[in-house]
Amino acid sequence: MFRKVHYLVVFPLLLAVVSPAFAAGAPREDNSMLLVYLFLGFCALIVICQLIPAILLFVGMLKGLFGRKGKTTPVPVKIK
Repeated sequence: MFRKVHYLVVFPLLLAVVSPAFAAGAPREDNSMLLVYLFLGFCALIVICQLIPAILLFVGMLKGLFGRKGKTTPVPVKIK
């Protein structure tokens, strides 16, 4: 029993003391060039261009499902 309590107390304390050792030592340098940012911007532009028609279709679907339904009257067809 003492061993279980010992592990429950010592292990969290050990993790609390050792965890700062795993922290990052120095700030990371970002050597990304302009070309990388242009590529990411182009990818974002493609995603936005795909979302616009999807949103329009979704809004049209919602209008069709929940929109007002007017009375439709049948129109007689004249056969010659």
